[in-house]
Amino acid sequence: MREMALKLLQWKFYGQERAPLSSHIPGPACNFRRRRPQVVAFAVKRNPKRLKYATPRFTKEDGLLYVQVDPSGSDSWKLEPVVDILRKGAVGVIPTDTVYAIACNLKSHSAIERLRRIKNIADSKPLSILCHSFRDIDTYTLGFPCGDGQGHTNIFRAVKQCLPGPYTFILTASKELPRQCSRYGTRAAKYASRKNVGVRMPDDAICQAILEKLEAPLISTSVKWPKENEWMIDPVVIADIYGPEGLDFVVDGGVRVADPSTVVDMTGGYPKVVRQGKGPKLHWMVSEEDVDGADHEKDVAIDAI
Repeated sequence: MREMALKLLQWKFYGQERAPLSSHIPGPACNFRRRRPQVVAFAVKRNPKRLKYATPRFTKEDGLLYVQVDPSGSDSWKLEPVVDILRKGAVGVIPTDTVYAIACNLKSHSAIERLRRIKNIADSKPLSILCHSFRDIDTYTLGFPCGDGQGHTNIFRAVKQCLPGPYTFILTASKELPRQCSRYGTRAAKYASRKNVGVRMPDDAICQAILEKLEAPLISTSVKWPKENEWMIDPVVIADIYGPEGLDFVVDGGVRVADPSTVVDMTGGYPKVVRQGKGPKLHWMVSEEDVDGADHEKDVAIDAI
């Protein structure tokens, strides 16, 4: 009896850390152990298994922050750590109303250079900007053409009907746009005076929440397979492939459909669809088949999402 009383006192003193020897034997006796709490965002390394990322609490270790957010944006409070590191120059992946995008703060020159390196984009190729409002578009571009009362359509009024939406509009950049975002002509015109940029206002709750909290546009580029011209639509796979390349975060808004935006060039005499995507061709737009190619020989390629 005395020995049993001593053992009970010993177990009571140490608690579960000094559990009886039988509790360390695999089987039902081990079931009293506490399970570790799950997390919604955490650091990840190369591991394609979705279960590893399907978990909740914000931790950031080893460079990659992975945050799961409901596509409706109902839990957008989870995006606070993402917005915080974006302000500090982070580069990461976010969802849009079309495909996933690698994005960074437009005001961070070093982040833009890192984005180009991660995606392996040449300096001569222009990037797109993600905007929260028309005020951002007016700041970083010369805006949309307005009607003049002589039969020309008021494009600005027409565009307001389809934004936010799955369109990328190529506009002339203003002096406010960082040099790293716009192209400076082709080989034949190395120092062209006109600089173009693709502008997007995605109709996506997660993307809009990030832009609103950041209070600044994002530079973006589409997420494609490194050696294939195909979009990557699963954020888990994106984290696995691009995480080791230097990403700081991935926002998981669910698997998307490989349907990019419709690209419309607004720098010519009329709105020309140069890539048909998710957004339908509207009555005030023209397609490449409708016009003489000589009028638009200039390269308007934009790495649009």
